[in-house]
Amino acid sequence: MEKTTTLFLLFSTLLLTTSLAKDLCHKDDKNTLLKIKKSLNNPYHLASWDPETDCCSWYSIECGDASVNHRVTSLYIEYGKFSGQIPPEVGDLPFLKYLAFHKLPNLTGHIQPTIAKLKNLTYLRLSWTSLTGPIPEFLSQLENLEIINLSFNNLTGSIPSSLSSLQKLEYIDLSRNKLTGPIPESFGSFSGRIPNLLLSHNQLSGSIPKSLGKLDFDQIDFSRNKLQGDASILFGTSKRAWSNIDISRNKFQFDLSKVMLTKTVGRLDLNHNGITGNIPVQWTKSDIYSLNVSYNRLCGRIPQGGDLQKFDSYSYFHNKCLFGAPLPTSK
Repeated sequence: MEKTTTLFLLFSTLLLTTSLAKDLCHKDDKNTLLKIKKSLNNPYHLASWDPETDCCSWYSIECGDASVNHRVTSLYIEYGKFSGQIPPEVGDLPFLKYLAFHKLPNLTGHIQPTIAKLKNLTYLRLSWTSLTGPIPEFLSQLENLEIINLSFNNLTGSIPSSLSSLQKLEYIDLSRNKLTGPIPESFGSFSGRIPNLLLSHNQLSGSIPKSLGKLDFDQIDFSRNKLQGDASILFGTSKRAWSNIDISRNKFQFDLSKVMLTKTVGRLDLNHNGITGNIPVQWTKSDIYSLNVSYNRLCGRIPQGGDLQKFDSYSYFHNKCLFGAPLPTSK
């Protein structure tokens, strides 16, 4: 009798647990997600989004714990073949912290304005899509944003200066778009921490704002744009160790002889510009992980010592009158 009672209690507990698990998903969030699925024409990619099951168990969905009543906190849709625009219903998931539409080449239209309603959002990734239009100003209203990744799209227009008001921002990737205009002057006055700044493969023009020279960036990638002028303000012995700076394939012109490096340097890529002068002897005192100064107008002997000879000739060739190892000896 006792054994039967014990089995009955275990079975009842299992049923209760299963029932509770099935009801974890908040009904408002489930209804919103089903609308998103319908807006995307019910793709097979979202076949697990079955109204008879718990939405917290669906593919591409994560829910928070009991402290937020198991509300949907993450929506990550990637590698699907469906077409259309970002569903406006994404703005009706008030507890969403993480939103990503990634590797969706048939996703079109502008960045959805209802995203402005997601005040808890910390991570926004809309990448490798066919999104068009400008980077919206409303992003600066999302005060909890830590990461913005809008890379590999067809976005146009200028970069909103208001992004610098986001105090929690750690990372901005706007690379591989069709953005024009200058780098905003306001980017030299981020009100919070200083984010990694990736703006490569666009059509940005003008000079680097002098205000950026006061900041200590960990990673900058301004490569493959139409930027010009003096980029030496980005360097200095007081800058952060292990910084990664790529300003290659622009129109920068400055004297490299005056550029001093910090003790430890990550990746330094200056190729395909109009940089003059010689490589400073001070660079032999820095630990340099990766270097490329090719296709410039440098002259003089490559200083001997340090890390400068560990790179192959590719790092130095096609300069005006640069010579010395590892460049081959001219005959």
